Amino acid sequence: MIFAIEEINSSPTLLPNMTLGYRIFDTCNTVSKALEATLSFVAQNKIDSLNLDEFCNCSEHIPSTIAVVGATGSGISTAVANLLGLFYIPQVSYASSSRLLSNKNQFKSFLRTIPNDEHQATAMADIIEYFRWNWVGTIAADDDYGRPGIEKFREEAEERDICIDFSELISQYSDEEEIQQVVEVIQNSTARVIVVFSSGPDLEPLIKEIVRRNITGKIWLASEAWASSSLIAMPEFFRVIGSTIGFALKAGQIPGFREFLQKVHPKKSTNNGFAKEFWEETFNCYLPDGSKSSPASTSFHKGHEEGLGAGNGTSAFRPPCTGDENITSVETPYMDYTHLRISYNVYLAVYSIAHALQDIYTCTPGKGLFTNGSCADIKKVEAWQVLKHLRHLNFTNNMGEQVDFDEFGDLVGNYSIINWHLSPEDGSVVFEEVGHYNVYAKKGERLFINENKILWGGFSKEVPFSNCSRDCLPGTRKGIIEGEPTCCFECVDCPDGEYSDETDASACDKCPEDYWSNENHTSCIPKQIEFLAWTEPFGIALTLFAVLGIFLTSFVLGVFTKFRNTPIVKATNRELSYLLLFSLLCCFSSSLFFIGEPQNWTCRLRQPAFGISFVLCISCILVKTNRVLLVFEAKIPTSLHRKWWGLNLQFLLVFLCTFVQIVICVIWLYTAPPSSYRNHELEDEIIFITCHEGSLMALGFLIGYTCLLAAICFFFAFKSRKLPENFNEAKFITFSMLIFFIVWISFIPAYASTYGKFVSAVEVIAILAASFGLLACIFFNKVYIILFKPSRNTIEEVRCSTAAHAFKVAARATLRRSNVSRKRSNSLGGSTGSTPSSSISSKSNHEDPFPLPACAERQRQQQRGCKQKVSFGSGTVTLSLSFEEPQKNAMANRNAKRRNSLEAQNSDDSLMRHRALLPLQINEPLGAEPGFHAASSPETSSQESVAGDNKEEEPSPEAEPSLPSVNSRNFIGTGGGSVTENTVHS
Repeated sequence: MIFAIEEINSSPTLLPNMTLGYRIFDTCNTVSKALEATLSFVAQNKIDSLNLDEFCNCSEHIPSTIAVVGATGSGISTAVANLLGLFYIPQVSYASSSRLLSNKNQFKSFLRTIPNDEHQATAMADIIEYFRWNWVGTIAADDDYGRPGIEKFREEAEERDICIDFSELISQYSDEEEIQQVVEVIQNSTARVIVVFSSGPDLEPLIKEIVRRNITGKIWLASEAWASSSLIAMPEFFRVIGSTIGFALKAGQIPGFREFLQKVHPKKSTNNGFAKEFWEETFNCYLPDGSKSSPASTSFHKGHEEGLGAGNGTSAFRPPCTGDENITSVETPYMDYTHLRISYNVYLAVYSIAHALQDIYTCTPGKGLFTNGSCADIKKVEAWQVLKHLRHLNFTNNMGEQVDFDEFGDLVGNYSIINWHLSPEDGSVVFEEVGHYNVYAKKGERLFINENKILWGGFSKEVPFSNCSRDCLPGTRKGIIEGEPTCCFECVDCPDGEYSDETDASACDKCPEDYWSNENHTSCIPKQIEFLAWTEPFGIALTLFAVLGIFLTSFVLGVFTKFRNTPIVKATNRELSYLLLFSLLCCFSSSLFFIGEPQNWTCRLRQPAFGISFVLCISCILVKTNRVLLVFEAKIPTSLHRKWWGLNLQFLLVFLCTFVQIVICVIWLYTAPPSSYRNHELEDEIIFITCHEGSLMALGFLIGYTCLLAAICFFFAFKSRKLPENFNEAKFITFSMLIFFIVWISFIPAYASTYGKFVSAVEVIAILAASFGLLACIFFNKVYIILFKPSRNTIEEVRCSTAAHAFKVAARATLRRSNVSRKRSNSLGGSTGSTPSSSISSKSNHEDPFPLPACAERQRQQQRGCKQKVSFGSGTVTLSLSFEEPQKNAMANRNAKRRNSLEAQNSDDSLMRHRALLPLQINEPLGAEPGFHAASSPETSSQESVAGDNKEEEPSPEAEPSLPSVNSRNFIGTGGGSVTENTVHS
């Protein structure tokens, strides 16, 4: 300060023709001494304000104090600022950094050239976060510097999830027991990083005790008040606090200051008690009290935050100083002019006051800061006027930096980050700059650290570990331990579907919808896409079966087309068979829509294609079965029957049945069309691409209508199971319908219990099974006869089957009438004649009453014919039918008529007469067109006479050439009576 004042006084440009004076007081680092000194010049100012010059001799009058530089400690500055603020005397501190002093409501006249501790506390938290520490302890001086600083640090640490294991307060006045307790806490703590907000004198007793106990392995994070203090940075303390990282103010340059220090000598400054003390401490000697010193220099104590030694030594232990000592020959911290930090702040504080006075000196009336732009009188300047100009100060210092105080009276500056090293040359502690903290930068970009320059413990490059728990590896997260701070945690594996790709993750992140966590939960991988693909074995198998079905159906269609004019093809209603085979082709083809990745168009096409194909198939079978049943159960066909049994009507019925299914599908596609759907819910790691049916009710209607038609078809097939097999194959259709019902009844629970691609697979299996059942049961038997049994594919076989059916009907009617007549005779008193046996056979157990000659027997065996057997309870009738040339039929029929007439007249049982009409002459293939004759039902036969009129039926105009007639056949009963069945000659 003295150097700055002398430099200003000698400057020709700054305050020319003016001299600044000064008075220096030592606060002894105590509030009482500081207030005592403050009251002395405040009282002097008050006396000066009374204007007593005319009443007293003012030759030795001390001028008023217009500004104060200091103090060092924040606690002392707080007490002084409260007093100076009452009189608006500006106070410019060079080392008091407490954030409390920024409160302008309380400290109106306080300003400072050091940054606010609020920035330093933030910087400390940033350093801890940088090194990924989260478990620290705190120590603070129990004053207005330590408490607010550590309070701000706690706030910043909480925001960064940094936990504080312990928090202790210290003071240079603490007794030994309190120091011991703090040391015990430090020794027992698991936290290796200790944040200290304190000055050197307050921390010194604690460090000495820690050194005595040899507590090593701790990392000390130092505030600027002790980071470069010579009281702490001693070689004997280095093994304990060698891992110190601290903050230091930005170093400045003071030109000429080195030469000024080298010229310091107590003989040259007899009124400077500081020079006397400095000389005695540097050369370890004492100056005799030969000269009188000023009262202000009688007692000095090193108590400011940089520290000035251990106090005055006594003359009893030191030799007297000669005065010829050379100050340049010794190494002393007071001579270190290379890192001027606090000293530069003092230099800047003095120049700030000088520039404020310069602004008053150069003020132009009308542009001043006071009322109406007036200016203060430099010759009668008062303290409050200097304060006004300090608040609006703006000047450039000797380093080219702009200096101006903000609204809180603070001078914003940057920090240097230093690390303590041990000098290899002399073993002293040196402060290596390893980074900086820029207050003006954006958040996140303020801190810079060069880790390569840092030595932990004086030799190690490895960053120490100071965490309550070990780091959680990627794939895990931090789990809270009950009763412990948040920094003490356990590592919990991320659940499935979540991941963490960083160390010490607080929470696991969820994977995107189409992704899933890998095995280690360190990243997300795409989910497996699953559907019934063409390339997988299951899809290939189903495709092969579908293609096989298409091939077999096409083969059957080809066979039917090639042999379309054969009797067995004509007898099965050729046109409906073609349509039925086409519908089966559609059924097999529709199953292919269920294989492959579902698209919107395939989802909307596959169910309607399947439903319409099956309804078309079932409708064909239904119409075909129902028509033949009606033909064989009807009376003599009329023109009306021929009209309703026509081919056009059959196709119309098929169309109407299919049209209902088409309407259901159209309504379904219009109201709730199916669509492709990516299902994430069935399995975590798999995305099932399926078809969302839109409406399960519509699907139920589609399948239900198909099953309804199948049930009706099954009913008619079961009812017509005794009709000629060449016409309807009733038992095969019945079997096919049973297979159909078994498949689709099994399909319902299977469809409801499966998910994913197996839903489509179940439906494909059901379609193929039902289609193969229909194809095999209805067509394979016919194809077998056509290809491998051509002898059965003749008109005679067809007629034989039809005639056999007629004989069965006639036999049943005869036995029924016989039983009725017998019961009637018994009711009238009994019958003397023989009763017909319940066993009726064309070959009696007795000898044939009309044996044929041997040659005639051989001739009969050579004739084409067929035999049928029918059982009635305990009786069996064997029916034989033979064919002769047409020219022989007339004579045979006439003989049969006469013989039948005689036998009917001589019959003992007077049996009822019955006539069976055989369809021996047809216009078209049997079952294909309505122009053929049907066997009369038992009820019809009972109403017609056997003896009287056996008329020939006129052939239709469209009739084909007449087929061979059937000879009359006799049924011989074992009871002695005979029944003759007549046939009509066509």
